[in-house]
Amino acid sequence: MRYPVAVEAFTVHLEKVRRLSPATVRAYRNDLRDLGDGVAEMDLAEIDLEHLREWLWRATQRGDARSTLARRAAAARSFFAWAKEEEHIPADPSLRLVTPKRSRTLPVVASQLALTDMLDAHRERAAQGDPIALRDSALLELLYGSGIRVSELCGLDVDDLDTHRATARVLGKGSKERVVPFGRPALDAVTAYLTRARPALAARGEDGSSALLLGSRGGRLAPRTVYGVVSQALAPIVGAETVGPHALRHSAATHLLDGGADLRAVQEILGHASLGTTQIYTHVSAERLTAAYKIAHPRA
Repeated sequence: MRYPVAVEAFTVHLEKVRRLSPATVRAYRNDLRDLGDGVAEMDLAEIDLEHLREWLWRATQRGDARSTLARRAAAARSFFAWAKEEEHIPADPSLRLVTPKRSRTLPVVASQLALTDMLDAHRERAAQGDPIALRDSALLELLYGSGIRVSELCGLDVDDLDTHRATARVLGKGSKERVVPFGRPALDAVTAYLTRARPALAARGEDGSSALLLGSRGGRLAPRTVYGVVSQALAPIVGAETVGPHALRHSAATHLLDGGADLRAVQEILGHASLGTTQIYTHVSAERLTAAYKIAHPRA
């Protein structure tokens, strides 16, 4: 099987069988196409470990970050493991492929006090009755109050909310469904949005969208709009020019752990497949504790 044909077949496998997110599928396809710059004319069985090492060496020379190299290697390993399982190749050349360990950077986390002030300010603006202000208050409260991803937020339908239990049913990575709780402030903000803003926004559209959060034209809210709202709200707090919705997710996880939440419970709320992914927030909390200790302890 020729390499480009195999890549397209593998892409279909990722989408239909493994049901990975569109962003992950796109990243793996781009990585494998980058590898294809050197092996596109070859039969799949002709590619060996040296081809893969040369590919990563070229990426290193052009300055790719260690995280990018690690992702490229993961894409190659996944691809060749699939090819071996499908019997397109006699042996997997990626088994001995070694890449630099990905450097772990701590996520951006806003303080509880700063977030409270920001959310209170948005609630006061929403109280004036503007539909967009009411929606923005609801989305900020939901992102922080539940720790869900922006894709999960934008995918919510009205029927996914249980306002009696203050929970939301979300569809996460790999099409895995989970139920997440959210607090009273988020419930109040969402209730205000549903009664005072959503009908007005829905009237601007023609498709009768079932989406919970609507854009200014009445359709389902786009992730790009959420990025803009969050960045404008959080950038002054964390001292960065642009801040994505994940900062609220990071903050929610860290504050849960600071408050004594069990790590497994936080894992379930965030929808992490691996506990190791959730454990990075223990490092964030430890840093905060260390900083507080150094400021407050007389013998620090």
